[in-house]
Amino acid sequence: MAVDFKTFKTVSKFICDVRKPILLRGRHGIGKSEVVYQTAADLGLPVVERRASQMTEGDLVGLPVIDKKKDSTQFNPPDWFKQACREPVALFLDEVDRATIEVRQGIFELTDSRKLNGHHLHPDTLIFAAVNGGEHAAQYQVGDMDPAELDRWTVFDVEPTIEDWLDWAKENVDPILWDFINQNNSHLEHEGEFEPNKVYPSRRSWKRANDCLDNAGLWAEPKENLNIMFELTRAFVGFEAAVSLRDFVEKYDVALTPEDVINDGKWDKTSQWGINDHLALINKMESVGILEEISNKCDGDLDDETSAQVANLVQYMVMLPSEAGQVFWMHIGKCQDLAIAVHRCQIDGKQPARDYVVQIFAGKVEE
Repeated sequence: MAVDFKTFKTVSKFICDVRKPILLRGRHGIGKSEVVYQTAADLGLPVVERRASQMTEGDLVGLPVIDKKKDSTQFNPPDWFKQACREPVALFLDEVDRATIEVRQGIFELTDSRKLNGHHLHPDTLIFAAVNGGEHAAQYQVGDMDPAELDRWTVFDVEPTIEDWLDWAKENVDPILWDFINQNNSHLEHEGEFEPNKVYPSRRSWKRANDCLDNAGLWAEPKENLNIMFELTRAFVGFEAAVSLRDFVEKYDVALTPEDVINDGKWDKTSQWGINDHLALINKMESVGILEEISNKCDGDLDDETSAQVANLVQYMVMLPSEAGQVFWMHIGKCQDLAIAVHRCQIDGKQPARDYVVQIFAGKVEE
């Protein structure tokens, strides 16, 4: 059973505590390498990355040198392995299931005994690896990992959620692209079988497309550069996703932000929205953390600013169709102090908001 990245990061720290090697299995472009780097950063470790698929035996175990004093030869490890022995690092071996059998057999000793040819890893060095095998192996040119090999790893099949990407992307891609994926989840990555030689979107390819468009300055005036944006994006994520992004950008106006609704009371501008528009905004409120931010200010007596924010939030909730209202309340309910403040708030100074919440879930709200 696959886990999302949030779950992986929660449980993997216990494995790191006992210095056991971790293997991530999953589709290409979903962020396996990124989550390894994030985990290492959380632990304060530099990452030493090597592509096992590009290694020979000598690249792994080193080369023999003559020890004249002992009248014998010994293996002199490569620089990256010496570093992992001298100091604590996150040793990241990528594409292990694309490596030669000889290299993979050499990794046996590394993962089982934390040493190679008598050279021991630093006690605080951690070992990570990533592969495309497992459930999706048939789609890739990879080698099977037999039970003895897998037994030396702590194996996680990873399948990140849309929320994993949106949470990460809010600080790593342009807001327009964030809004596009937020409202068009199906274009984040391809699901199902892959046709040969066809370009498909992935989480990685969207980040690369974003960086290219950003470097070219095209996000600043996207409507003025639709053709160029389309051709560039198509090269990264394929035709269908690029067409959808072009259509989205062509119709895109400066989006109503969570701050517009909650801080400035511009909820009236949503009166003509459909349910998908509301759900996209609600999802964005959750992702940017504004609900939690307000909740942190609701512990105790509310100041004027926070009272106004809660009132605006309630007024927006009143405008929502029942389905969207239920989703919105579920997000609010995750923030205990905010939920209490909403319960105590009154709509137009009359109806208690808690009564309205009951009506939403009872399906008695007129839409």
